[in-house]
Parts: sequence; structure tokens; C-alpha cells
Amino acid sequence: MRLDALATLAERHRRALILVALLSAFAGVDLLINRPKGSELQWLALPFLAIGGALFAWAVWPRDVAAAEPVPSLAGRLLQRVTGQGRLVRAFPAIGVAIAVLDLAYNAALSATPALLTEDTIVLLAAATLIAYGFAPARYARERDFVLVFFLALIAILVVPLLVARAFYADFERSVDVYSWVALAPQTSGVLSLLGIPNTLHAVAGSTAPGITFTPQNLGIPVTVLITTACSGIYSFGIFASAFIAFVLTEYERTTRRVWVLLGLGFLASYVANVLRMVVIVLVGYYTDTAQTDLQNMLVAHSYAGWLIFLGWVALFWAILLRFLPAEAAEKAGPGTSRKHEATCSICQGPLTPSVPAARCECGAYHHRACLEAAGRCVACGRARGAERPAVASPR
Repeated sequence: MRLDALATLAERHRRALILVALLSAFAGVDLLINRPKGSELQWLALPFLAIGGALFAWAVWPRDVAAAEPVPSLAGRLLQRVTGQGRLVRAFPAIGVAIAVLDLAYNAALSATPALLTEDTIVLLAAATLIAYGFAPARYARERDFVLVFFLALIAILVVPLLVARAFYADFERSVDVYSWVALAPQTSGVLSLLGIPNTLHAVAGSTAPGITFTPQNLGIPVTVLITTACSGIYSFGIFASAFIAFVLTEYERTTRRVWVLLGLGFLASYVANVLRMVVIVLVGYYTDTAQTDLQNMLVAHSYAGWLIFLGWVALFWAILLRFLPAEAAEKAGPGTSRKHEATCSICQGPLTPSVPAARCECGAYHHRACLEAAGRCVACGRARGAERPAVASPR
């Protein structure tokens, strides 16, 4: 197939392309942070990130749309307030360099190993985002803010609690597996018991992490699964939660009840997927491992199951979100909000953003594609659907 034919096909299915880009980027970030042991998948992190970033950039790149003054999002207003109406933005590169130096100094002085671990990767990526923040064009303010808010939320969810726990226990050399004890191991043990798998939850000598002991059907000897912070799936949960927080803050001008419900359901389902991951790993070992396999089946599930379940959940959630986003768009600005500088859908009156496929009628009116499909014709001139051309990027 020729390149122009591929470009035309991608133009027609831009929403699907955005979803593929998001999945590829999430897969890369998850592999970069989780670093699954015993799996060759970790080497795919950078290719996934590069492919996802390139596809997303192509999908949101402006096309025949005049630029207009950007409308401040929740993230934009929050960052304006935190940075003293933008005055602190000029210091972002220096702050980023300082954060990177502090992380390396922490590794050298307090960490048990100078190697860059998961938390270091998150902090250094956030530092790089601060350094590069000012180089992004103003027309991509929402995309730039999304990346920054994503990494700041990731630090708040995954890095800060671990540092607080280590300081509380006065132990900076060992992982304090609070999450595993409180929100994962007991729930996993309970689900396994409901499924008829006898197991015991207990402390493991020489480790701060909990262990679940069970006896595989075809093995005949007890096996203990140690649920450490690195193996708990908390990083995948943190990636999803941070991405969704960043999405809400950068795509909405105000929160609504529907947004909060969607946020709550997203977090709950992501947490359930995390518990499901551990349950699947134990079930694989319980039903399939024998003396001949020597727990290799369970180890393979440990390396791949979490990543696949995570991507499956992300695909389902974001597909639903992108499908119904135009219905949410009408509630973004709220009653009485000025839309003077904002290009909007002529049908639902919601703003056009890079994340929602849009079309431009021959008369010049813009529509969300989903709104146009539902209406069947342009509300401005009455032309039947089909007399439009793609106009996906936000005209801001």
C-alpha cells in the first residue's frame, strides 16, 4: 500500500490512531518503570515510546485550522497559580537540573545501591520534562501541561509515599512494602479463598513484603509468592491514575459530577485489574505447574500477565472515553462561560481539542465527528454528512 493511501486511511480513522498512540506510549512508560524481570519486553520500552509519540504528534498536528488564543484548562490555571502567574516557568530548567542532582545525591548517600531504580527513573523523567517545558510552542500548551502534570502526579502517587514510609520507619536502605500489606496481599488472598484455593497470608523472614503460600495441584509442595512493591503492580496503577488525572486537568475547564464519577470508576477498575493480576499469577501456578515445569509457568505469568492486563484495561477505558468524550464536551465550559476565543462544535457547542476527531463542513462550520454522525447533516447549512474534511487539531 502506498504512503498516500496509508495517510488517507489514517485520516479516516484518526480516533483509532490516537488510541493506538496512547496504548503504545503507555506500554513504553510501563515497561520503562516496571522493568519486568526475566522478560525481554523491557527492551521494547523506547521503541514503544517513540512510536506512540510519533503517532500522537501526527494525529494532533494542526491541519488547515487557524490558531486562536488558548482557553485555560484546569491544569493551566493551576500551573499559573503555582508558578506565580508564570513567573516561575523561567526557572523550570534550573529546577529540573536541581531535582536530577538531588536524586543522584540521594542514591549516593542514602540508597542501598547507586543504580537507577524505578523511583529514580520517574524523578529523572520529571526533571527532563521541567527542563524541556519552555521549549514547547504555546499552541501545544495543553499537551505540554499534560506531560508535566502526568509526571508530577506520578511522583505524588509513587515516589513521595515511599519516601515518607522510609522516613517513618527510619530505613532508607530497604523497600517498605506498605501498599502490598494494606491494599493488595489481603485482597488477593481473599479472592483466592473465594475461588477455592487454600492459601495463607504471612510475613516472610528477611523481607518487609508479605507472602502468600499455596500448594499447586500437581506439585504437592507448598510455594510462597512474595508480593514486593516492585511486583505488586502499583506502578501500572500509578501510570493509569496519573494519566487520567492529567487528562481531566488539561481537557476540562471545570469539573462536573460526571467527571468525578468517571474518575472514581477508572481508579476502581484499575485497582481491581491490579488485584486480578496477582490472582492470575497464583492460579497459573496452582493449576499448571508440575515438578517438570518447576514453577516456570508461574514465572512467565509473572513477567507478562500484569503488562497484558494493564494494556487491556487501558485500551478498554480510553476507547470508551474517546467514544463518549463529545458528550462531555458540552459541559466543559459551563453556563455563562465565554467562548469568544474558542472554536466549538456547531452541534454540541463543546470546544474542539486534539484528542477528539473533528470535521469541517464546506460552509466552514466545525463538528465533532461523533456529533456529525449522530445528526446526519451540518446544522449550519443543512448539507448531508460527507461534505466535510478532517480538522482534528484544536483551533487555538
